[in-house]
Amino acid sequence: MRKKIAAGNWKMNLGRDQAVVLTQDIAEGSIPEDVHVILGTPFIYLHELNAMLQDVKGIELAAQNCHQMPSGAYTGEVSASMLKSIGIEYVILGHSERRMYFNESDELLRAKVDIALKEGLKVIFCCGEPLEIREANSQNGYVSRQLVNSLFHLSEADFSNIVIAYEPIWAIGTGKTASAEQAQEMHAFIRALVQEKYSAETAVDLSILYGGSVKSANASELFANPDVDGGLVGGASLDAQGFLSIINAF
Repeated sequence: MRKKIAAGNWKMNLGRDQAVVLTQDIAEGSIPEDVHVILGTPFIYLHELNAMLQDVKGIELAAQNCHQMPSGAYTGEVSASMLKSIGIEYVILGHSERRMYFNESDELLRAKVDIALKEGLKVIFCCGEPLEIREANSQNGYVSRQLVNSLFHLSEADFSNIVIAYEPIWAIGTGKTASAEQAQEMHAFIRALVQEKYSAETAVDLSILYGGSVKSANASELFANPDVDGGLVGGASLDAQGFLSIINAF
């Protein structure tokens, strides 16, 4: 049975004290037993926050990136094995900001996915189209290529450790949100692709999250769709009460 997931992507935000308070407030909030909460925090907070959450059920941490090589002379980078060594379970890969600002290609992301899975991490893999692709009604082909190029070489066993986050680029940080119908349509398309590539069982078990200006006001409508299994939340995850409202929107 696939998981309901509320994942927060903090991006490059919050000082240390703010990060601790936010984590405490979320951990002390009301979280349904059937909802899996993931906090995507900056690298430097992962170790401390993971220690804080050791006795808290239902909340795990995600790194926002990892390097594609296992180790080496890559100053300033963090490897998948380093993340695993401090008890981190998830890593977010393929976010449009990484693709845009750091020129991460499908091929590079394929290598990152491989090393993350090899080291025992679960991957939240982001995909989604820019505005001009959506306006040309070419979003299905665009997203399909992202998945084929970066994920569809995986074995079915490895693919079971993937969560897909559909994030239309035109809705990230813009205040615009894909309609519930648009989100459902793309999520159903992605699930059908996975079924065609792997199996009905793998497709049914896959959690597909929506990301792109998710907030408490629209979360319930989005999550009510049969193929929307939760959200990858940006700005709204930086406010404990707002994020808890999203967590409870299921």
